[in-house]
Amino acid sequence: MSDDGDESDAQSLGITKRKEYETGEWYAEVVQKADLADYAPMGGFIVVKPRGYALWEQVQENLDSWFKTTGVENAYFPMMIPESYLERESDIVEGFDPEVAWVTHGGHEELEERLAVRPTSESIITPYMAEWTRSHRDLPLRLNQWCSVVRWEATDTKPFFRTKEFLWQEGHTAHESEGEAWEETMTRLEQYNRLYEDVLAMPTTLGRKPDHDKFPGGETTTTVEALMPDGKSLQAGTSHYLGTGFAEAYDLTYRDEDENEQVCHTTSWGLSWRALGGLIMTHSDDQGLVLPPTVAPEQVVIVPIWQEDTREEVLDYCEQLHADLDADGVRVVLDDRDERNPGFKFNEWELKGTPVRIEVGPNEVDDEEITLVHRPDGETETADRADLTDATEDALDTVYAKLYADAEANLEENVREAHGRGEILGTLGQHGGYVKTGWCGDKSCETEIKDQIAAEIVMLPLEEDTEPVHETCGVCGEAATETAFFAKNY
Repeated sequence: MSDDGDESDAQSLGITKRKEYETGEWYAEVVQKADLADYAPMGGFIVVKPRGYALWEQVQENLDSWFKTTGVENAYFPMMIPESYLERESDIVEGFDPEVAWVTHGGHEELEERLAVRPTSESIITPYMAEWTRSHRDLPLRLNQWCSVVRWEATDTKPFFRTKEFLWQEGHTAHESEGEAWEETMTRLEQYNRLYEDVLAMPTTLGRKPDHDKFPGGETTTTVEALMPDGKSLQAGTSHYLGTGFAEAYDLTYRDEDENEQVCHTTSWGLSWRALGGLIMTHSDDQGLVLPPTVAPEQVVIVPIWQEDTREEVLDYCEQLHADLDADGVRVVLDDRDERNPGFKFNEWELKGTPVRIEVGPNEVDDEEITLVHRPDGETETADRADLTDATEDALDTVYAKLYADAEANLEENVREAHGRGEILGTLGQHGGYVKTGWCGDKSCETEIKDQIAAEIVMLPLEEDTEPVHETCGVCGEAATETAFFAKNY
């Protein structure tokens, strides 16, 4: 069950770049060699392969179910937005104009009005919410759509992290009061946090964006930030309290109990496939992709190890294991390929990120045992055949716990305080991660750091009345009003 070709093939499967030193090249290699995505012929676009899309489906399945339990209904709106619709909210135009892709012709005919390929959908969804809202009895109105958007950014393509077109969900809601809309904003932020903590094995930090970096036209942008192993922060999801600005622009009003006309308070919230980029970057290693069992397309792979005289009994045993695990709802595959040896299979499934490998040879058959190998660290354990399901589930839980613990340690070790321009720059330059400092609220102080080291304020504490970590601004020395978290980011 071996041949010389297997060794060279297994080597070609491997990752040639090192995560610690060549992070960007390493990441691109993992994405391609683990069969997640490929580059499209147009710059800035990617092709998502079935294994990559399967990860997105796991994100969708979890979020969609949580949304629906809190009153959200799915809908779908056109991807083309008339220019006149977009211009009704001036901040949207100003905020997204550099990234908007425009359609000017239909076939050979020039259009009477340009159509924007949606960069976001407030300007097409809010007018219809206005049509569907008459009375306070129609509220709250909660809509969500799963779709793609296009933002024509002039940046290098990084699959899932940075592409001109990306998949996401965008929620849009209308409420009677600011309090109800704010509660909605925080509900979605907490659901995003739950996704990362309970599904993707990624600890996150919740905060809000400074006013100069909030959603165009909104009142407050809250954010879920995840720290990547290379010390950069990932804006992993945002939830916006939009106030009444969009509602006023698109005549989204309702009659209250006294029949007086009131303006709705609105929110919007979105999470994209950047979550997959964060997942890949956080857990994967120099052997390839590493996935938590919650989202892995295959949670367990069974690899039989036989010589010709033991082939039948080993395969029979493996088939029984496969049938039992499959019946218990485990996503399991039996790799019984004749043309590949066990070493090749081990390397291939490690590259693909399968959380647990069960190895079965003649000894396991004779002793009625199984050997389980954890993907993140190669830890091996033996269990009785009779305990197959419990042992497998325990192994999957352990793998998840290991991944979360490693990511949590990275976060805890990389939040530092600094005060003074030189100390902030030096800390970010040497360590990366988050640097906490006092901030006066002036954007120019962020610009001074950003110009020197390409780091910016990625978040502020959620509670606006939180005491600053320092009495004075860490950049200019004036009185501090906030605690700012500086970081390089994706």
